[in-house]
Amino acid sequence: MGKGGALSESVVKKILLSYAYVGIWIFLSFTVIVYNKFILDKKMYNWPFPISLTMIHMAFCSSLAFIIIRVFKLVEPVSMSRDLYVSSVLPIGALYAFSLWLSNSAYIFLSVSFIQMLKALMPVAVYSIGVLLKKEPFKSDTLFNMLSISFGVAVAAYGEAQFNAWGVFLQLGAVAFEATRLVMIQILLTSKGISLNPITSLYYVAPCCFVFLLVPWVFVEYPILRESSSFRFDFLVFGTNSICAFALNLAVFLLVGKTSALTMNVAGVVKDWLLIAFSWSVIKDTVTPINLVGYGLAFLGVAYYNHSKLQALKAKESQKKSAAADEEAGRLLEVKNAGDGTGK
Repeated sequence: MGKGGALSESVVKKILLSYAYVGIWIFLSFTVIVYNKFILDKKMYNWPFPISLTMIHMAFCSSLAFIIIRVFKLVEPVSMSRDLYVSSVLPIGALYAFSLWLSNSAYIFLSVSFIQMLKALMPVAVYSIGVLLKKEPFKSDTLFNMLSISFGVAVAAYGEAQFNAWGVFLQLGAVAFEATRLVMIQILLTSKGISLNPITSLYYVAPCCFVFLLVPWVFVEYPILRESSSFRFDFLVFGTNSICAFALNLAVFLLVGKTSALTMNVAGVVKDWLLIAFSWSVIKDTVTPINLVGYGLAFLGVAYYNHSKLQALKAKESQKKSAAADEEAGRLLEVKNAGDGTGK
């Protein structure tokens, strides 16, 4: 009974830790999104410089990653040649830079709730780009699933009270760049056996993100900031915002490493609903019934997609186990036959 009690206690502890990881990730993701909205929105902190904000994040995160890896040596760097860095990391860094720039820009024009609804198109973008680059097989049932998600988002957009075409264009561009980045990670890094955790990822990717953003910043935001003599760098606001952004990267590593990517997808759905509720109740953004119906349809489509991916993973694992069992059985049979032959 004591042994059973210990096992039960271990299971309960594991479940509680999983919930804790999910809670930490939801809290930090929620905080970063709302904090970015607060800084960029003209009705709030009124600092509408998304490139500058993203560059502050990249500078802070790359500096901390450098200290963790090179100074304290808490994380081992990945062995990477200059050619590999230029051919694999730089393209991913460019895509990440543009994705962050556009997504942060969208907060100036759109409500937090509507942005979360548009983000439901991410599986559609990842699947479409995966098919185009021949990393995903084309399936008619998956296509129908993607169309159902797109239809739900279109209904949500139709019901948006504060619809802004430019803001929608920016957010859809951010989704396209991020989806391309995710597929390119598979092509350029994963297929070559290179695995980056959030710290090594920031160490290699954040500096080149900063450089890629520097070019548009010089022409788009620097002239305005230079003429705005009233602006003073608020270390409290931008410092805490950058700490939250860095902590979020660690939380992603913790959540995926200790649970699974699917758990993160499910937690992301919970976070989106919480953000919609927060946007409506606290920020006082308008959320219409048509918004909710549309996002509900998209949510069901995303949930079905995640379920299908889980079933495919389970089937793949089952095939691997079955093949391993057959191989082991064949090996034992060979040993037995060899033994029988020796006995004769």
